[in-house]
Amino acid sequence: MSTLDIFTRDIIQNSLQAIADEMFSAMRNAAMSPVIYEVLDMGTGITDAKGEIASSGAGIPAFVGVLDKAVKKILQHHPLPQDIEDGDVFISNDPHDGAVTHLNDVVLAMPVFADGQLVAWTANIAHWNDVGGRVPGSLSTDATDIFQEGLRLASVKLISKGQPIRSVLQILRANTRMPDFMEGDLWAGVAAVRNGAVRLRELNDKYGSALFLLAMSDFMDLGEKVSLKALAALPPGQFSLEERQDDGSLFKVGIDIRETELVIDLRDNPDQCLGPTNLSRDGAVVAAQMAFKALTAPQGITNGGTFRPLRVLTRPGSLFDAQLPAAEGFYFENLIRVHDLILCCLAQQFPDRLPAGNFASVCATIIGGVHPDTGRMFTLVEPEIGGWGAEPGRDGNNAVYSGLHGETYNCPVEICEARYGLYVEQLALNDEPGGHGQYRGGRGICIDYRIRADGSFMTCGYTRSVIPPWGLEQGAEGTPNYVEVVRDGQCQRYSMASGISLNAGDLVRVRTGAGGGYGSARQRDPQAVREDVKNGYVDAATAHSVYGLTI
Repeated sequence: MSTLDIFTRDIIQNSLQAIADEMFSAMRNAAMSPVIYEVLDMGTGITDAKGEIASSGAGIPAFVGVLDKAVKKILQHHPLPQDIEDGDVFISNDPHDGAVTHLNDVVLAMPVFADGQLVAWTANIAHWNDVGGRVPGSLSTDATDIFQEGLRLASVKLISKGQPIRSVLQILRANTRMPDFMEGDLWAGVAAVRNGAVRLRELNDKYGSALFLLAMSDFMDLGEKVSLKALAALPPGQFSLEERQDDGSLFKVGIDIRETELVIDLRDNPDQCLGPTNLSRDGAVVAAQMAFKALTAPQGITNGGTFRPLRVLTRPGSLFDAQLPAAEGFYFENLIRVHDLILCCLAQQFPDRLPAGNFASVCATIIGGVHPDTGRMFTLVEPEIGGWGAEPGRDGNNAVYSGLHGETYNCPVEICEARYGLYVEQLALNDEPGGHGQYRGGRGICIDYRIRADGSFMTCGYTRSVIPPWGLEQGAEGTPNYVEVVRDGQCQRYSMASGISLNAGDLVRVRTGAGGGYGSARQRDPQAVREDVKNGYVDAATAHSVYGLTI
């Protein structure tokens, strides 16, 4: 019988992390779309044979949380051993069937065999520019069911025993407005899962299947122990919160912290809607997992065992457990709303552990049309950066992505102007006042896109456009997120809209919000206020009226 020491376990675990990172690099280097290779709107990971996350992977946190759920659904659709074989690759994008998010986010998963035994899976997920549907880019705020949003792929076998299934590739190519980009991004993802499979087999051969599998299982048990230890250190209690949303609806959460379990109750929420902001149950679970991690052991390990003490309650047919044929194109805004709702509830009880509210929106900005230089269709897909909330002893971060996106990047201006039919005329911190406090919220951004070609369009999905980020301990609220279209001397403001017509010379101006402040503004260090004025975060009048300092 194999025995495992902690050193071998950690070496194997670190190897899994390195393999996931190598998969990430392979996909980034080979992808065709800037939203993947520049923005890094993707994620990679490794699961065990049953689909439990064995390595936290690389990329968007909410994407890594999708992979285990997608692999488990593949296993349901394709029984072992007759329908899952060495060399197979599966493709999935249906949020109603394990892929969690929306149809643009495509999962590729590959089983890894050693000595005829399934030992693990490699998987990745990335945003594809267009998967069909009623509008270019496949995201429509007017969609009333998922059939209007594009091609649904429910755990489909794409490659069988190493050989591509031609009919599936033909279907994919026929259902996108940008087939070249689709194929480039598809094969980048295939290369990544194949590369990961090779590395996993090498790792398995080095230590033997028995020890390799035992190490993964033991590390998941360790993940559970870390979470349980963190829970035991928290005071038990039951908390609840209800928060008004931009559209006037009321979102509610109940949280029960127990010694060995944390229960998040989202059942008392609105019914699923006819629009595209519905969220799958798995999506709500991902939001809860991210909040659970932030409260318990944010710096510790993350794997399938980490979330064993978490229980999420949802109501089928609700906005956070939507059923077919619900549209889910803009799911991301309600995923981040759930995440933020849970954090807000917890932050009232643990202000020393969690920051004030952040801009908490993906602020998805999609601009498309025909490139005036090449004549090819382009689609800019840009999640925007914004301000994070302050915390005890520290101002909030300026201009970073939301917690959903994690360590992703904005598309460089040079790439944006070369690949898309527009100019970027301004990228600066947003100077709108807000987020004041002893420690101030971070600044959002202001970015101006100048359209170069007639017949272009814009789609946007922003929340916290009416209800700003919340402050803590007397800190002020932050500022809202919104986008403006300036043309013919007129300015129109949007937050959730699709298919907005744009012509050459029109200006699209994005404004993302400041995070909430922490503590009373009158307690802020005067020297810090002077630095804020110097840096343009506040003006002299605000320094006097809010902070009581004459400059």
